Amino acid sequence: MKYCSDCGEQVEQRIPEGDNRHRYVCTHCNTIHYQNPRIIAGTVPVWDNRILLCRRAIEPRYGYWTLPAGFMENQETTVEAAVRETREEALAEVNIEGLYVVLDVPHIDQVHIFYRATLIDGKYGAGEESLETQLFELSDIPWDELSFPTVRKTLELLINDMKKQTFEVHVDSIRHPMAKSRKA
Repeated sequence: MKYCSDCGEQVEQRIPEGDNRHRYVCTHCNTIHYQNPRIIAGTVPVWDNRILLCRRAIEPRYGYWTLPAGFMENQETTVEAAVRETREEALAEVNIEGLYVVLDVPHIDQVHIFYRATLIDGKYGAGEESLETQLFELSDIPWDELSFPTVRKTLELLINDMKKQTFEVHVDSIRHPMAKSRKA
């Protein structure tokens, strides 16, 4: 960030009084510009014990398989975002079964939220951000072609929970191997 979105003057990075983190602060009007994590919301759509995955038609990770998910928009809930992303990427309508996974990804300033979901009518397709979509048997998930660590972690949890037939909410974090651990 170079310029203040309030007055257009230059900003500098410093720790504002009473704060403990570097922020962009306007040198003219003293507006503090907070930057917060972005929320990724999506679903783990299931139909007849098979999991619906989308092959990405966009970067990053073009051509890799993912769960239908994307950035939450302003003015929507996480459930609304997850349902919208599933509709956009997989042309699928789902019933939300409940919150399933919350994964903090601090090295990229994101939080990934996935809901367990059931396809309403078993219908799906490829939206604009997907090259193709496919229902996978648990034994056929393309592990070497998954797009992101959060997708892998979510699918591993789902497979374990499906075997146990017990679905709990999982909260965890995925840290970049090169990221330094920070204490709160």
